[in-house]
Amino acid sequence: MADLEIKKIAFFNPQGNFDRHDSHLTEHPDFGGQLVYVKELAKAMGELGIKVDIITRLIVDSEWPEFSEPFDYYPDAPNVRIVRIPFGGEKFLRKEDLWPHIPEYVENICRFYESQGEFPDFVTTHYADGGMAGVLFLEKTGIPFSFTGHSLGAWKKDKLLASGTSPEELEKKYRFSVRIYAENMAIKYALFVACSTSQEMNQQYSHPDYNHLPYLHKFKLIPPGINQKIFTTSPGPFDEVVEKYLVEKLSKAPVCRQKLPFIIMSSRVDKKKNHISVVRAFIGNEKLRNSANLLIVLRGIQDVEEWAFKNETESAMIVRQILTEVRGELNRSVFFLNITDQLSLASLYRVASKRDSIFVLPALYEPFGLAIVEAAACGLKVVATKNGGPSEILANGEGLLIDPEDPNDIADKLLVALKKFLKERSLELARRYTWENTAKGYLKYIVESLNSQKFSVDKRDIEMFLELIEGM
Repeated sequence: MADLEIKKIAFFNPQGNFDRHDSHLTEHPDFGGQLVYVKELAKAMGELGIKVDIITRLIVDSEWPEFSEPFDYYPDAPNVRIVRIPFGGEKFLRKEDLWPHIPEYVENICRFYESQGEFPDFVTTHYADGGMAGVLFLEKTGIPFSFTGHSLGAWKKDKLLASGTSPEELEKKYRFSVRIYAENMAIKYALFVACSTSQEMNQQYSHPDYNHLPYLHKFKLIPPGINQKIFTTSPGPFDEVVEKYLVEKLSKAPVCRQKLPFIIMSSRVDKKKNHISVVRAFIGNEKLRNSANLLIVLRGIQDVEEWAFKNETESAMIVRQILTEVRGELNRSVFFLNITDQLSLASLYRVASKRDSIFVLPALYEPFGLAIVEAAACGLKVVATKNGGPSEILANGEGLLIDPEDPNDIADKLLVALKKFLKERSLELARRYTWENTAKGYLKYIVESLNSQKFSVDKRDIEMFLELIEGM
């Protein structure tokens, strides 16, 4: 890659955080799949010889001690560093509460690079807040950026409105007006917009809340990848440990159930991930219940019942609902597993694959669905929502698609998957989705964009953003 015109790229990701141990990854709404994407893409670019800074937030908070140092790193990625910029005070803030502090984030990034004596050649921005930071950084430095939305606010807003939540309540909690404005500004000023699927490119951005038509030439298809060192059918260091843990979990179940295949859910627990529909499909279909055990993966929770009934978070309330639905089936046919990291999760998938088990992703809407590819790469059959990226990932029969709001359809498809030989087809997914390919896709469009017209920022667009965040 020596002939590239770029040597250094910054990734703007103000929300969530990164550290060498992947603390809190996927267990909190601000630490979802977007962080996995950024981490793995940054590492893949580093392996291609690019110096990469992941620019996130410095947090000095006793409840989040992992993020209190200004620099961090991944031991296996010498070209990548994590840079934590102070902004918005010291305490952890939800991503929705970061908006008023994005100008400070950008100002302090500029100061950081001035102190380093070297600015990046290009910036990739992630999620709406990162995208708006890219606009402000472009206005200050002239350094161009790309935008990767990951999930778009307008679609989330529509889903929540359809569920009966009032517009006023949604605005107060999620700040959709500023989020959607920021997404539009990122589209307008990015040199390209990275999309994981053609469905995202052609349908998600066509929502009427987005002014996408003047910028269609910017949309580029760059599928993400998976960490193929972790998610593989080859045995891993924790396979035996996880298998013993699983056997112990099943020991209290009737003997006739202890050798059954599994139906596994391992997404973050929130409403849009829609665990409850699979639970209802499983509990409501005797044939399915007699054919498999249901495993629900949580992270860092040993005593599920105690945690669920002592907390008032969205996750705890959903788990309480699940516990009510399963009643006498808990630890008989329905099991919660505490899996704390990706290595152990991959081990669970491999162990479960020996029984011809299924991974199911029932999200109401899934922008892409990397979790499907990860599970398939370890040998699991896959069943996923028809809404969003999975319809493209599984377009050639590598898995089955479900209506996530129809428990009968979910039960029927799971029964088909239990009987059908899908493993070889699902393994094909791993060969298609690699982070090296993703990194090369970005670098291709970055090089092209660096040779294209540079854009300046209309100060009125900046002023409008400042008005929106004033008083938040």
